[in-house]
Amino acid sequence: MSAVLSEPILATPDEDQTYRKLTWRLAPILFACYVVAYIDRVNVGFAKLRMLGDLHLSAAAYGFGAGLFFVGYFFFEVPSNLILYKVGARKWIARIMVSWAVVSAATAFVDSTTTFYLARFLLGAAEAGLFPGIVLYMTLWYPAKKRAHILALFLAGIPISGVIGGPVSGVILAFMNGVHGLSGWQWLYIIEAIPSLAIAIVVLLYLDDRVEDAEFLTEREKALLLEQVKYDNDNASSHSLRDGFLSPKVWFLCLVYFLFIAGLYGVGFWLPTLIENLGIANPLHVGIITAIPYAAGVVAMVIVSRSSDRKRERRWHLVIPGVIGTAGWLLSIAFHSDPVMAIISLSIATAAVMVTIPQFWCLPSAMLAGAAAAAGIAVINSVGNLSGFVTPWIIGLIIDRSGSTSLGVYLLAAALFAGSMLVLLVSKKLVNR
Repeated sequence: MSAVLSEPILATPDEDQTYRKLTWRLAPILFACYVVAYIDRVNVGFAKLRMLGDLHLSAAAYGFGAGLFFVGYFFFEVPSNLILYKVGARKWIARIMVSWAVVSAATAFVDSTTTFYLARFLLGAAEAGLFPGIVLYMTLWYPAKKRAHILALFLAGIPISGVIGGPVSGVILAFMNGVHGLSGWQWLYIIEAIPSLAIAIVVLLYLDDRVEDAEFLTEREKALLLEQVKYDNDNASSHSLRDGFLSPKVWFLCLVYFLFIAGLYGVGFWLPTLIENLGIANPLHVGIITAIPYAAGVVAMVIVSRSSDRKRERRWHLVIPGVIGTAGWLLSIAFHSDPVMAIISLSIATAAVMVTIPQFWCLPSAMLAGAAAAAGIAVINSVGNLSGFVTPWIIGLIIDRSGSTSLGVYLLAAALFAGSMLVLLVSKKLVNR
């Protein structure tokens, strides 16, 4: 195990300027990647408002199919991330984006429960590797002390996808139904797949694999970045590839992430339904109102991540939002007969859920390095994301059997609270840097 090094002395006037320059280069591209990825991943939640009747799907069948995305994700994510580690981010991320765009557009032509299940599985397999690949990619450019903010900028793609995707999906469902003989939900899949192809080209043209390849940086700036990252890697200890699969820390983090992801995809796959159940039937109105909780998520992610980096404290910036989110879910049930208060409560829950994701990823990226980071981050993401399969399916079963979404919301609240409490078991010395 490497000896702990002292903090590198790089507090020069150039440092802040270098990181600003780097962030302006990388953040817009990576942010755009995740916006379109998340839209294509969860637009099934809007398609559901009209697709279930056409395909004769039950709520449980929908939940099972929506979650099958994560089964494909699970099987292909670790191999995908190891390939990215070897061949570089630029070509591999572009390949991932083209693959999922094709599958997402093809989902417009599913005609049965079986083909719906197949399309969701293939979409997960196609997208596998994007998220952990980008998290790994960031560890090559940013030290741990800078990572919460850049991760939040990247993961702001989740709520922004809701702010953009909600109204756009509502417009497509409302006005494209019947055009050229296709239903509105079919046009939704086709139209929303197109931006992924365009951004894949941008990735190929503008993304650099390593600091050493970055022509937009001066030699002095490259040296600064490389020394900061080297310090982090030396202090994360010399983990092997095997550690990335077998370390107890990795599997503990898998459990924590599993619980947080339950809340994330409870929002992604069921928020339009929860809003519709408040008595808002017009899909355009559902889409517009859905943007409100996601907008709250954008603001909360930026504020909390900046505070986390400034104070160099991770645990309480994760635990407190988790507890607040639990309260938001419970209040949304208490105010189910008051649409205004229910939407405020859902906004609190959604914002808190969005905050937990970038804050969580400060933990493994501070604890693992090298090949272990490539494998460990992928293992955590793929295993944790199985919650995206289990949770929508269970919620669908609950709705079919109870006729109510309340028990499903209780499940989301319990998962978020449990994950928050587990974070308290992580040593603050291990991650507060």
